[in-house]
Amino acid sequence: MTGTETNLIIIPTYDEKENIEDIINSVFKKYDCFQILVVDDNSPDGTSAIVQSLIKKYPTRLFLEQRVKKDGLGKAYIHGFRWALNKNYNAIFQMDADFSHPPKYLKKMAEILSNNESDVVIGSRYVNGVNVVNWPLRRILLSYFASLYVRYILQIPVKDPTAGFVGYKKEVLNAISINKVKSIGYGFQIEMKYRAYKNKFRIKETSIIFPNREKGESKMSGNIIWEAIFVVIILKIKSIFKIL
Repeated sequence: MTGTETNLIIIPTYDEKENIEDIINSVFKKYDCFQILVVDDNSPDGTSAIVQSLIKKYPTRLFLEQRVKKDGLGKAYIHGFRWALNKNYNAIFQMDADFSHPPKYLKKMAEILSNNESDVVIGSRYVNGVNVVNWPLRRILLSYFASLYVRYILQIPVKDPTAGFVGYKKEVLNAISINKVKSIGYGFQIEMKYRAYKNKFRIKETSIIFPNREKGESKMSGNIIWEAIFVVIILKIKSIFKIL
């Protein structure tokens, strides 16, 4: 991995004032080959104001896009992907603000892409057993069996298809018609990987340990889970009729 800053990390935020400064500083202190785009969905807690203040500290490495309302993780990421493609970054990563995606894994993930080992790299909770910390049993079971469900229905060779810690080469995002991606939460993560797979891109998982957030509140909801269930069925139907 070179020192040239051609890698962008997209961090979507909504009410992440407890975490956003720490995650940005953590990435920039460890690495000089990443830039960060925060896509904030008009957080009422002042998250964007914190980012604005940090831009003064990192004027060439930190960027902020403010959206007018909260309308889903998927749309926030699509907004960020379009921004990144317009800026011609070589690799684009997606990452949560709450440290459940530890920055220490970024170097290895970036090297997998830059060394041409893969076109998509996933920070996976399940490639070597179940590597989550401080999750309640119900959430572990829900996430794990959701992954099995996705793999069985879509026949995709990915052990953690709902993972949100992912890196893409720009060629992948250019090829998979991101404007057609309509899913929001878990469904978005599944759909992106499935579109990459169906477009014959190489996908590699690398093991991470996934800790539960310590600060702020989870954005997980029942609607997101149900969306993921139906998205899998819709993707399968579209694939059968070749209208994906």
